[in-house]
Amino acid sequence: MTQISSGSTPASTPKPRRPRPQVMRLTDAAAQRISELTNRADSEIVGLRVGVKNGGCAGQSYTVEYAHDVRPTDEVVEDKGVKILVDPKAVLFLLGTEMDYKADKMQAQFVFNNPNQISACGCGESVELRPAQIDG
Repeated sequence: MTQISSGSTPASTPKPRRPRPQVMRLTDAAAQRISELTNRADSEIVGLRVGVKNGGCAGQSYTVEYAHDVRPTDEVVEDKGVKILVDPKAVLFLLGTEMDYKADKMQAQFVFNNPNQISACGCGESVELRPAQIDG
């Protein structure tokens, strides 16, 4: 006697969870600069905390500060040997973002290549962001 498989899974088998996407990724230049900053800091820091705050002429701006500890609600991103802690309120605005570091004769700064950015002000200090579109 042969058994015929219906091809379906039993109702009691849970559907496997998709791995969570990494919120942000770093360029080599950003990772190198973060490593330099953490190594030369006056006090012990675990990485940089990245977030988004309301303000500026376009409505929002990125924040970057030293992180002295990992908060229970932080989204921890480890990339290229350094650690970024993302404020939980900023995760949907930063999903898919690449953090870069640019330096020229006039300025040096972290730059965010963000697919959720709708516009930026003329001075470059603030942006307009929309929450990431999550599929399924």
